[in-house]
Amino acid sequence: MKSLFNLLFLGSVLTGFAQNSPELKEADKILALFENIEQFENASSDEVTEHSSVYGITSENWDTENVKIDYDTKASFPLQIAFKDSNYVSPIGRDKVITSRFGWRWGRAHRGIDIDLVTGDSLYAMFDGIVRFANYSSGHGRTVVVRHYNGVETLYAHLSSYGVQANDTVRAGDFLGKGGRSGNARGSHLHLEMTYKGVHINPEYLLKFDENNDVNASELWVTKKWTRPELHSSRRQSKLELLTTEEELEAYLERPTEVYIVRKGDTLSRISAKNNVSITALCKTNHIRKNSTLRIGQKLVIEKTL
Repeated sequence: MKSLFNLLFLGSVLTGFAQNSPELKEADKILALFENIEQFENASSDEVTEHSSVYGITSENWDTENVKIDYDTKASFPLQIAFKDSNYVSPIGRDKVITSRFGWRWGRAHRGIDIDLVTGDSLYAMFDGIVRFANYSSGHGRTVVVRHYNGVETLYAHLSSYGVQANDTVRAGDFLGKGGRSGNARGSHLHLEMTYKGVHINPEYLLKFDENNDVNASELWVTKKWTRPELHSSRRQSKLELLTTEEELEAYLERPTEVYIVRKGDTLSRISAKNNVSITALCKTNHIRKNSTLRIGQKLVIEKTL
C-alpha cells in the first residue's frame, strides 16, 4: 500500500505538469489506472472477508447428512446471540399465521413454530448463510437447514420440493423450496426451528412474527427458559422478557424464586395461564401430578431457569 501511495502521488504531480506539457497528457490515464488498482484491492479485501466468514461457519461441526448434529463442545448458558440485521426476510410470501408455538404439545416437546401455508407456496431464507442440509428427514419430511453467519441455524420442514442443495450459499430472501406437508404433518404448514450450537430456542424470543419482520434486539442473552418447551404452551404466546444487556441479565438472576399460593377456585390450568408457565413445568418443579388435588394455601414454586 505504501508503494501504491507513492505512485498515486507521482501521478498527481504528472497531471499538474500535463497542463503545460502536451507530452504528459497521458498522466491522467495513468492516474486513473492507479485508482482502478486501488478499487480492485478493496474489492479483493471484501471477497477475502466473505470467504473467511464462509470458512468460519463451515470449518467446525459441518454435517450435510444429518439434521441433528453433535457439537464438539456443549453450549454454555446463558447463550449470547448477536444479529447484524434489524430485520429478517419472511420465510413465506403471505401473512404469517402461527398455528402452533414452541412449547409442550400432545404430551411431548414441540421445538419450533408452525406457520400456515398452501402447498406450493415459496419459502425463503431469512438471513444470509449457507445451506447445511437439504434432504429428507424422518418426521420433518423434506427439510432445509441454513446456517447463518452468527451461528444460528434455521430449519424449514415439511417442504414439497427443494430449491437448494447442501453447501449452497444463500442471501436473505433467496428461494429455498416450496412448502407442503411431507413427513409427519397434519396439513400443509411450515415447521420452523431456530437453533444455536444444537440448542433449540423459542423463535419468538429472537424474532417478531408480524408484518414488520423485526429482530427483537441486536444482542440477546438466552436463558434455559427459552430453550425448554415444557416451560411453554404451544397454544399461546409466552410473555416475553428480553435480556439485551449484561445488566438486565444480572438483575434477572438476582430475583428471588417466585412462589404462588393456591387460592379458592384455582386449578393447574388457571395457575399455568396466570404465571405464563406450562402445566407440565408446574408438575415437574413441584413433584405433583396433573390430576393432583390442590389445597387452598398450598405453595407452588414457579421455576426460574438460567
